[in-house]
Amino acid sequence: MAGITLEQAQAQLATWIAASTAVAASQSYEIETGNGRRKLQRADAAEIRQMIEFWDAQVKTLTPAAAGGRRRTRYIVPE
Repeated sequence: MAGITLEQAQAQLATWIAASTAVAASQSYEIETGNGRRKLQRADAAEIRQMIEFWDAQVKTLTPAAAGGRRRTRYIVPE
């Protein structure tokens, strides 16, 4: 995923976690229309869960510790 920074991935993850919290509090609602009542749904909880899993994986991939702990340093000695 070219161009995405760790900070951007963390911000996206935080946004989707906040969306999950909001949907958990009130996922659907009903409104009165001229012809009766209509039930509306704010968001798809399954899609939010998938996005949380996706951005969590991105954060883990972009975190240096996830790459095996220490970074390798390669030295090239000129002859």
